[in-house]
Amino acid sequence: MKFLEKLQKQPEYVRKLILWTIIVIVGIGLAIFWIWSSHRRIEGFSKEKFIEEFNLPFLKSKIDKLPKIEISPAPEKELKKEEEK
Repeated sequence: MKFLEKLQKQPEYVRKLILWTIIVIVGIGLAIFWIWSSHRRIEGFSKEKFIEEFNLPFLKSKIDKLPKIEISPAPEKELKKEEEK
């Protein structure tokens, strides 16, 4: 209790400084925890396990049947023709 009484007797700028210091420390702690837990969840994520859990084998077969899109760089002449149109 003496700590609180001593804190209450401090000037306002000191009390604000202590408040913001505590807020920053707690915020950094929460951010570190959030990053750590997100990293752990991402490492544990498996695409195959995800598909099995949702029981969507038909989705995988449909994805495999989709045509593959390949993008190759177009020659400069073709690009200029497209720009002129």
